[in-house]
This record gives sequence, structure tokens and C-alpha cells, in this order.
Amino acid sequence: MEPRDSNNVAHTKHERIIQYITKLKIGTRLSVRTMAEELEVSEGTAYKAIKEAEALGLVSTKERIGTVRINRKNRGAVERLTFAEVADIVEGEVFGGASGLEKTLHKFVIGAMELDAMSRYIDAGSLLIVGNRDRAHRIALEHGAGVLITGGFGTSEEMKRLADERGLPVISSKFDTYTVASMINRAMYDRLIKQKIMLVEDIVTYSRPIETMRTTETNRDFHALAARTGRSRFPVLDDRGRVVGMMTMKDAEGAPESQTVDKLMTKHPITAAPNIPIASAAHTMAAEGIDLLPIVDKNRKLLATLTRSEVLDAMRYAGKQQESGDTFEDLIGAGFMKAEDAGDGWIFRGKITPQMSGALGVISEGVLVTLMAQAARGLIRELGKRDHGIDSFSTYFIRPLQLESEVSIVPKLLEMSRKNAKLEVELLDATGLAAKAMLTAQLIDPF
Repeated sequence: MEPRDSNNVAHTKHERIIQYITKLKIGTRLSVRTMAEELEVSEGTAYKAIKEAEALGLVSTKERIGTVRINRKNRGAVERLTFAEVADIVEGEVFGGASGLEKTLHKFVIGAMELDAMSRYIDAGSLLIVGNRDRAHRIALEHGAGVLITGGFGTSEEMKRLADERGLPVISSKFDTYTVASMINRAMYDRLIKQKIMLVEDIVTYSRPIETMRTTETNRDFHALAARTGRSRFPVLDDRGRVVGMMTMKDAEGAPESQTVDKLMTKHPITAAPNIPIASAAHTMAAEGIDLLPIVDKNRKLLATLTRSEVLDAMRYAGKQQESGDTFEDLIGAGFMKAEDAGDGWIFRGKITPQMSGALGVISEGVLVTLMAQAARGLIRELGKRDHGIDSFSTYFIRPLQLESEVSIVPKLLEMSRKNAKLEVELLDATGLAAKAMLTAQLIDPF
């Protein structure tokens, strides 16, 4: 009788646990001990599987809540906040309805009104933010809404039972109503901003077959693979599926056909994680002069590959999308526009507002740098039809600018090649030059 492969047995158990978790109803709490008993595996095996399920987005572990089966999140659409996320944001304690923590909410209602009026605004999927008003808690739960109690107050045992029966969370926070509403608003606004940032994981196809090589294959195998696929660059994997090198035509040139890949490949290859922005991947590929970027997990196991053409297509698409939510940089530059009377030159004009002030009542140096960088970006995009990443930025503050000043920002292109650009930027007010910057930028391929 042949001995059993312990690794294969463990792998089968592991897959069985993941399948078990996948079939659980959304909102179900998970227990390592219970899973171990039901599936007849060790608690260690069950724990490891839960951790992988968490990485896959199948479960979520929250303080004071435990591990709960959740919907896998999709960045294709703006994600709504879940009640569990709200509990985290407001540092809340869950008194009841924990099975509904992974439900999403579409609005929140502040309960600063009479009960009869309040009921007209509450519907299923909403969240009532209210103080120590037991009857208001009941109305919300009966209308299918969750409850967020402010001021650190609790609720009655009857309300806790009703929340558990209906799977609607009752959360208590120590903060006041205004503060929790501001915290939730900020979280929803941040989510809108993050949604417009395209990540590598948004464009790669994990199910697509990847052409790779193994360390034990030969130069002859490389040439055969290159001839079959029409490509000349392949990730090299070890026996655990980890990326340990890149095999290219340059590596193979002049080597014997029988030479193994591990002796020819470029070791310590450049890789990227799936959760980095597309712009970062584009910058890396341009800086290193590579056309294929392996996408790996935290253990360097190959997940997918990304080509330069895929990155460029994604950046063209992202540039055409309407933006949601303003970042600090957007807010700083909102009042500055390109002057129509600049002729062939470039001048941005705007006003220094009180919000731009620093500690001493004059404009913040950080704001000045941002304004000059934005002017440079506008010039590069217009003349070079490209985006860029800044390599160096040297700033000279000649004298402080007063608030309410009308200023002009004048970027001048000193040099531009296919890969780099050098610019000089001057910032002037009514009395003359106030700040100056010199910058070099690495250009990303045309958008």
C-alpha cells in the first residue's frame, strides 16, 4: 500500500473548509472550534483556512463582533458602508442584531424630531442615529432599520431581543450625534475618492492562463515557448509557484540550448502587488524599461501578469471617467485657472484664500508647492500629451505671501525627451517673484 501524501491530504481538507465557508449564509458567525468539530479537522487547520478566507474577502473579523461570513466586495461599483464598518468608524459596541452587521445601509437619519415625523423618514436599510429614546429604537427596528445610539447610552433587553430576531444591529457610541454623523459622512466621502483610484486588481484577469517557465527547464524550452507564443519575456517559478526570476531573450542569447533556466534568468525580478494604483505600476514599468510585470501575493506566488499596453489602456479609460469626491489637492487648486490672455505662454491665476494659511498667518509652504506642481502637471499634459511622476522638486521661498493676494503661477518647459521633462515654475504676486521651483519628471507613455 502506497503511503498517503500528507500535503495532499491537508490541501484537500483546506479546500473543503473554504467550500464550507463559501456556502454559509451571509452574516453567519464562524467559530474555529465548531468548524473543527463539524468538519473533523484540527483547530489549527480550521484557523488557517479562516485566515485565507479573510484574505479572499469571504469573511471579516471585527473586534467585539467576531468572525462573520460576508459578501465578497467588488470595486466595480461604489461600495456602501456596512453596519459593521459603521460600528468600527464610531468605535461602537454592538448590543443586538449582530447577524445583520454585514448588511449595507443606503442612508442615515438623525432622530432629532417627534416620533410620528421620524417614522416617515425611516425605511428598510437605513440607520437611525438617536440618543436614549427607547420608543425611537422600536420604530426603527419595526421599519427594518438599524439603530446607532449616541452618548454612550444603552437600550432595553426587549429592544436587544427584537434586534436579534430581525437581524438589525443596535450599536452604541460614546460620541454625540453631530460627531458620529460627521465621522460617517467622512467615511462615505473617502470611499468616493478611493473609488476613482484604479488599482492593478481592477484590470488583471486572474483566470487567464499565464505563460511561465520553471527553473529546471532549459534554454531550448525557452526558445520553443517564445516561438509558440510570440513573446520574449516570461516569469520563472520555483516548485512552490513563487516568482524567482524573469527569463528574456537577452538572458538566452548565446547560451547553450541545454543550459537550465535557473542559470540564465534575471534573479530578484521586479514584481507588484495587486492593490497598488495603476499609475504606480506604469511608473515602475517606465523607470525599469519592462513590458511585463508579474503580479504576486505577499508570499511572491504568481497571481497574474500585467503588460504595458494593458496599463496604458487602463490609464486612458481612467482619464475619461468623471471624478467623485474632491481630494485636498483638488480643493487647493480649485480657484486657479489658466489665463486666457497668456498667448502662447502658460499662466495660472488665482487668489490666496484664508484656508491656505499656515501657522504664522501667511500662505502655507505646502500649499505653495502643491500649486506649483499642479501648474507643471497642466503644462506637461498639454504639451507632451502624457502623465508623469515627479522625480525631484526643489523649491525656493523668496518671501511670504499675504492672504487674499492675487497670484500668477508661470511654468516654463526647459527640456522634454521621450522619458523625462525638466521645468521651471515661478509664482508671483503684485510686487514680483515670491517663490520658485525646479523639477524633473519621469514621463509615462502617451495617454
